[in-house]
Amino acid sequence: MSNRRQHKLAKLKDDNRFDVIVVGGGVNGIGVYRELSLQGLRVLLIEKNDFSSGCSAAPSRMIHGGLRYLENGEFDLVKESLRERDALLQGAPHMVRKLPTVIPITSVFSGLMNAAMSFFGWSGKPKNRGALPIKLGLGLYDWVSRKRRIVPPHRFRSKGATHAIWPKLTKQARFSAVYYDAWISHPERLCIEMITDMGRAAPENVALNYAELTVENGDYIVKCHRSGEQFPVTTDAIVNATGAWLDTTAQSLGAGTDEKMVSGTKGSHLIIENQELTDALKGHMVYFENSDGRVCIAFPYQGHVLAGSTDIRVEKVARVRCEEEEQSYILSSLRMIFPEVAVLPNQVVFSYSGIRPLPQSEHDFTGRISRGHFIKKLSGPVPQFCMIGGKWTTFRAFAEQTADEVLNELTRARKCGTLDMPIGGGKGFHADGSDILERLTCKQGQSAERAAHLIGHYGANAETVLKFCNDQGDDKSIGEGCQYTRAEIACLIRYEQVETLSDLVLRRTSLGITGAISLALIESLSEILAIELEFSPDARVRQRENLIQELEGFYGVTPEVLKERSHNRRTLCD
Repeated sequence: MSNRRQHKLAKLKDDNRFDVIVVGGGVNGIGVYRELSLQGLRVLLIEKNDFSSGCSAAPSRMIHGGLRYLENGEFDLVKESLRERDALLQGAPHMVRKLPTVIPITSVFSGLMNAAMSFFGWSGKPKNRGALPIKLGLGLYDWVSRKRRIVPPHRFRSKGATHAIWPKLTKQARFSAVYYDAWISHPERLCIEMITDMGRAAPENVALNYAELTVENGDYIVKCHRSGEQFPVTTDAIVNATGAWLDTTAQSLGAGTDEKMVSGTKGSHLIIENQELTDALKGHMVYFENSDGRVCIAFPYQGHVLAGSTDIRVEKVARVRCEEEEQSYILSSLRMIFPEVAVLPNQVVFSYSGIRPLPQSEHDFTGRISRGHFIKKLSGPVPQFCMIGGKWTTFRAFAEQTADEVLNELTRARKCGTLDMPIGGGKGFHADGSDILERLTCKQGQSAERAAHLIGHYGANAETVLKFCNDQGDDKSIGEGCQYTRAEIACLIRYEQVETLSDLVLRRTSLGITGAISLALIESLSEILAIELEFSPDARVRQRENLIQELEGFYGVTPEVLKERSHNRRTLCD
């Protein structure tokens, strides 16, 4: 167990009184922790597993206004989403970037009645969207964000112009529309950056992963899963931000209700290594309808293509994986939109899935279920504020609204807002980071590839991380052709609450999702982790085994694939 974790547990032991306890360390819970901490409250954040390891680690990695929400008549949600998208583009520019998006259009008038039908309670799947409804939707999209526009307005193209740019796009496309949203490179890291920010802004507050809040004999107890210690705590309010597990958590913490609040749907995504597909996208996301009416996406992501997603109603909440039939569904959708590009199952280097914590709904077509959010206050030993619904893009707005309700309950005043507040390495990050790139390459002698890696992961904090690496005197790569270094990994372990090998591979780095992880890299990482956290040889072996089992069980990366990647890397370097 790290010294930093011991310090956090010591703070719990020395002072167990908190104004608010936030249960759930996904993006919504971390957002509330940030909001309340900045208002001067003493806050405890508890996460049963690792931070941002549930649904928050399984998004489409889009930061978007929600174009299709217009069809459901959710105009306020679109307005809020666009505002939050623009705020993240400005406050976290090192991770959130503009994403040009092309919509292939195969008809003119189809789908005009989709929105109207939804107003009368129709819950079936919508008809194919034609040029006219798409034009109306994009016009409204542009109009909503006109006052603080930071992305270009949409534009339409003819069939000829469309296929001149995207020659491998389906020939059924009679027109195309291009508009802008945004994408996020490292959502899990942005969550960690918010926690790190609060470590400086509110040092008396505590954010603890691998811990659990329970009720025993009417008292609240924090159980640390790493040390086995237990700590009684007291609070004036609880925020339940456990997403798909919200109903179960509400009951376990003594809420006086049997009402079901969350109705989850499962979304799966693929990371595909296919250069022809990457080239066919021309730097754009393609946003299209599958044959069943569901919206699908594909866009360039860290050298590969991210494609998704499914939207399957879930009756029992549990950890999920992308099943074979879901992979087939996504791959077939890509073949439909790019029929000339061969996209094969063996080109999937990583897959992931999560449960969207949507509000309880009886809609037949899951795409009709609102992606909006609201707070429900429950009675109990102390008031419990349940965060219902929400999506990645609107986490800050949802957190702000929840914090305001808690502040009102505690008769405390808001001290500051966060809409224009930068996050982590977004503070001091200008334009595309070219000023930092010049300093890292020209003044500090880093290669362009290494400098780009540091900037892409840490933004304006890249030079701080590099200084740590230089001070360690051991800044060798963890593997041939890999930009992560031994000292950099040590830095993550020491300062970003890393407890397991999975934390490193799946959330603090992009080694998992980009398909870079191999048996050789797992060996190198486990060695560094064992040194930093003083693991025994047996504990180090367990860490390796647990990660390998997790990669196979939930991400489609088998031991055979890991072995083959190590062999291929050695062959390339010989």
